[in-house]
Amino acid sequence: MTQPPGAWLAVAGTSDEQFVDRLWRLVLRRDVEPEARADALARLQAGLSRSGLLHELATSAEFAHVRALDDGVAFAAAARRAGERPRNLTAPVGTDERPVEIPWVLSRYAGEARVLDAGYAFAEPAYLAGLTGLGAAVTGVDLVVADVPGITSVQADLRRLPFPRGAFDLAIAISTLEHVGRDNTQYGLAAEDDDAALGDALAGLRRALSRSGRLLVTVPAGAGERLPEQVVLEPRVWVERFEAAGFVVWEDELYELGAEGWRSVSSLTPGLAYGARGPGASAVLCAELRPRGVTTRMRLAVRDRRFPDDARRAT
Repeated sequence: MTQPPGAWLAVAGTSDEQFVDRLWRLVLRRDVEPEARADALARLQAGLSRSGLLHELATSAEFAHVRALDDGVAFAAAARRAGERPRNLTAPVGTDERPVEIPWVLSRYAGEARVLDAGYAFAEPAYLAGLTGLGAAVTGVDLVVADVPGITSVQADLRRLPFPRGAFDLAIAISTLEHVGRDNTQYGLAAEDDDAALGDALAGLRRALSRSGRLLVTVPAGAGERLPEQVVLEPRVWVERFEAAGFVVWEDELYELGAEGWRSVSSLTPGLAYGARGPGASAVLCAELRPRGVTTRMRLAVRDRRFPDDARRAT
């Protein structure tokens, strides 16, 4: 059956300039650069169809990353609706750790009213969209200020948080803790080399949480490395640092980037170095932490499966 030509005519009625601007925002979720805009317009004038341009963008490496993030946010939302805490997530080769970290964390939101996000200023826009869509009152804290609709911005150091004790029910730190007290000149900030920074930041987050609050974190894991801009610790050492700061590790899961992409693992490849297998971390530890002193008898047994020879006990 012949379809009415309305949709075709509607697209044909827009200018090439309008089409290119809308296409970049729809497919790549960002504004088109001036050079790319000029090139796209010239090629459309030379005979490239609008469908051809759409196909190029939809099959690009950049769109593959956009889709991986979008898939992660949508998956997390579905898991929350189903009351699930998904594990064994996957992400394709060629992506950084974000398509694993983001759904792991967002799926574990449990309706908390007061949420603190540490390091929001340089976070993936897909994550910020998912975060603001939770329906909570979200506060973002960072060393720099970013204007994100739906987030109350606070400029502060995690080691010196300006919030009263118990101000938040949930705190989130995605790939943030490893940068505290390090060389952050890439973000226009000062260079530091503060060995106590991690412990101080964890203590600050613990103080900002209510007694029944939770901290969801992701951190790069691997062979111990002290890089200028971050620290990379072995999984067991991360857990020791969390517990030394007064947290109980309620749940954790370890992911490694391999030949088939990101997969959940019980232990890391020995000697695994940061950046050895892709554009970011080679492995990441995802964890839910709760302040010591709250009831921990129902702590998930899966945590101990990550480190089977560990004799740690919750108190």
